[in-house]
Amino acid sequence: MSEIAVRVDRLGKFYRIGTRREASQVMLREVVSKLGSAPFRALAASVRRLSTGRGNGRGRAGSSQLPPSIWALRNVSFDVRRGEIVGIIGPNGAGKSTLLKILSRITDPTEGRVEIHGRVGSLLEVGTGFHPELTGRENAYLCGALLGMRKIETDRKLDEIISFAEIEKFADTPVKHYSSGMYVRLAFAVAAHLEPEILIVDEVLAVGDVSFQRKCLNKMEDVRQHGRTILFVSHNMQVVTRLCDRALLISGGEIRQDGPASEVAGRYLLESLRTAGSRSWPDPATAPGDHVVRLRSVRARDEAGNTIESLDIRRPIGLEMAYDVLEEGHILVPTYHLFNESGTCLLATLDVEPEWRGRARPTGSFVSVAWVPGNFFAEGAVLATPAVSTHHPDYKIHVYERDAVAFHVQDSLQSDSARGDYDGAFPGVVRPLLKWTTTHQQR
Repeated sequence: MSEIAVRVDRLGKFYRIGTRREASQVMLREVVSKLGSAPFRALAASVRRLSTGRGNGRGRAGSSQLPPSIWALRNVSFDVRRGEIVGIIGPNGAGKSTLLKILSRITDPTEGRVEIHGRVGSLLEVGTGFHPELTGRENAYLCGALLGMRKIETDRKLDEIISFAEIEKFADTPVKHYSSGMYVRLAFAVAAHLEPEILIVDEVLAVGDVSFQRKCLNKMEDVRQHGRTILFVSHNMQVVTRLCDRALLISGGEIRQDGPASEVAGRYLLESLRTAGSRSWPDPATAPGDHVVRLRSVRARDEAGNTIESLDIRRPIGLEMAYDVLEEGHILVPTYHLFNESGTCLLATLDVEPEWRGRARPTGSFVSVAWVPGNFFAEGAVLATPAVSTHHPDYKIHVYERDAVAFHVQDSLQSDSARGDYDGAFPGVVRPLLKWTTTHQQR
């Protein structure tokens, strides 16, 4: 049996904006709706014809004035091995959902090819593959038929599906009466429990509540433990780094990076924040500051002096600012304000070391480094705002450069991590490793 579960080779998808969709581009749920309550065999045959269609996606020929067009995907190539969980991340409109629809055979590529080795279960949009007039129970059998399963195979899984989806009271109610939460719970339960060899999941889990999201993540981990493959689109970088071995960063319809999930997620966060691990101002005339002090550079660094953009949560990090004092006689205080990606201030720190505390600084170049210990920040992005001010005799800010640099903190599942054996999301803006003591008295 091939070790490759999915192979994508120079894949491209081209759309004419505003044109009528061809038959190969019709959504799966539309086909299901048109077929109504036709026998499952006929429905499965129709879907197979749909998925093997070969429309070129280029619209009608012969028009003298072509409508606007867009390449949703272009020259996309990658392999996914059996048993891998691969995160697919990127900004809205990057082409992630288009890629998953092609892999799920809901739409055809314009160019390139896809090899799928194994049965595919997909959860792309709320309601995809469900017929609104059928009950939850009937839709479970419908999806099983679409996956090529016999009724007896679905019978064995049905009670587990209904229990997982938490719809016991509504299993025999038409799904058109379901809330969006019930819909997505059933859709995920069906996709995950009918034992597909490849599970494709778009970010529909955001519809569910927090407890159900956690339940889904545990189920996906269980699916992986059984050697199955998962492709997972998410905007939650904590989930991606914890669940996925590897991630693909897609932007503008192309793969920008393919590598370890923590590295790819870190790059995406920093690109989203439009900053990096270092920044410099070579021209003093335009550097942040005033006639007293000017900033030359700021960076995040490790203990060896290397500039970093991503680090293990257990390691310390140094925040280094280089600045020129242009006018002597001022008692200058270097400061940092640190924020997370949502704008919450994590901490403020200022230089209170005795060497320069209360002393006026002479003119010249200075480098100040603030060290933050390991096991302090929570997982995610941290943005650093450097400042230099005087506090006496009057308070004055000479330098303040908001979000000058940023770095990504990657949590660890190693035994010496503060999370111990817990693999869920940690609340809070910091995640310190605290000392615990326990006493025991025997009865």
